[in-house]
Amino acid sequence: MKYVRRHVQRLAPYVPGEQPLERGLIKLNTNENPFPPSPKVLKAVKAAVDGRLRLYPDPTAQELRAKLARFHKCKVDNVIVGNGSDELLALATRAFVEPGRGTIQYFTPSYSLYPVLSDIHNSTRIEMPLRDDFSMPSVGELQNEKQWDFRAPLTFVTTPNAPSGRGYATAELEALCRALKGVVVLDEAYVDFAEEDALALALKYPNVIVSRTFSKAYSLCFQRVGYFVGRPALIGALDRIRDSYNVNGLGQIAALASLKDFSYYRKNFRLVKKMRKAVAGELQGLGFKVFLSATNFLLVKPPRYVARTWLKKLRAHKVLVRWFSGTEVKGFLRITIGNEQEMSAFLRVVKRVIVGA
Repeated sequence: MKYVRRHVQRLAPYVPGEQPLERGLIKLNTNENPFPPSPKVLKAVKAAVDGRLRLYPDPTAQELRAKLARFHKCKVDNVIVGNGSDELLALATRAFVEPGRGTIQYFTPSYSLYPVLSDIHNSTRIEMPLRDDFSMPSVGELQNEKQWDFRAPLTFVTTPNAPSGRGYATAELEALCRALKGVVVLDEAYVDFAEEDALALALKYPNVIVSRTFSKAYSLCFQRVGYFVGRPALIGALDRIRDSYNVNGLGQIAALASLKDFSYYRKNFRLVKKMRKAVAGELQGLGFKVFLSATNFLLVKPPRYVARTWLKKLRAHKVLVRWFSGTEVKGFLRITIGNEQEMSAFLRVVKRVIVGA
């Protein structure tokens, strides 16, 4: 392949969860919200499908950034919006890490995009294992680890953690941020399903960014809208290297309308957490080991069969869940919390698999 850089030829791409074309499946594999967007969001998007489609969108998403700034009690210069938070995570590697020489570090298991971004940038990777219960090592423990680099240019922390669902206290995140000398991105993709968040740290410390998305909690996976909150110096650096018109117009309208109907989503957050607790109890009663979750999914260790066998058996019953081949989690399944009908059907299938049906 003489036209392609050798480095690119060696790269392994990010592998997303299955998005099946087959109908009639119970889809619990990619942590999509089981509830539709607010009716006000759908109305706003439909109203925008007109002659404006021939025009470019607002290149800076100014109205959305202003609304987010009011929502988080900060300034517009503290906010940048991206084509999903994934775009902004990629921008962070380009803005804060010297290509081919810098270091990117993160805990494992974690978001599987991080190593891909690191490898694309030809950076040194530091992967620090979480404890067996997926809690984070303390700063003191990390100081005793020769591998961990407190001067790394960029550290990603998924909080709550994915794929485990483990939530982290703001106090322990703050201790870590204080100790790190480089940029820290607190990736809060699932924080709306948790009991606390760390957004205040992005406004308190000059090296901290908080990442959020409209995909999981706000049912806008299809639109791809995410954002970072941080000090203007960091946000400005990201803005200088982002693509022009990076957030589509309908996505901006949908996200803006979502923020205007937050009470609708707050109710959905409560329903997801209630269902999460109920399903966790049911699975524990069936012999599953269920880890504590502050997200819209559960990580479980199944009984009787190994996790990959469970994956195949559930798929045969038209139920999709997620299995990861990584050594830390290959014995587990990740199950998205669906609506009441989906989870009832899922539990019926689980009981059939347990008895060998």
